[in-house]
Amino acid sequence: MNRTQTINYQGKTIFLLDFSNLSAIDEINAVAHEAKAFIHRQAPHSQYTLTNIEGMHFNNQIKDIFVELAKSNKPYVRAGAIVGVTGMKQILFNGIMKLTGRDIKSFSSAEQAKSWLVAQN
Repeated sequence: MNRTQTINYQGKTIFLLDFSNLSAIDEINAVAHEAKAFIHRQAPHSQYTLTNIEGMHFNNQIKDIFVELAKSNKPYVRAGAIVGVTGMKQILFNGIMKLTGRDIKSFSSAEQAKSWLVAQN
């Protein structure tokens, strides 16, 4: 399965970043790099993104990868959603939002996130 891909949901294109169940830094970094390369080729404020971090290992090094990714993608993303933010990840997620100035909405399921994304203009 591709870890980054575009999906069509109710007629809107959403870019999926799938970090679910990853624990190795090199794997997480590879997905982030692939996502960044795609998003940076898009028009400003054109992307709807859905990031899945369910079951993903998280530490300070991974937090730094996500801070850099979220900062660099900010000019290209119209709306962003994330699933899998639970427990200690919530504290790290809140910190990433403050550090990057992003407003990525957290949802308990991908279906909820996709429904929210397609409602954004």
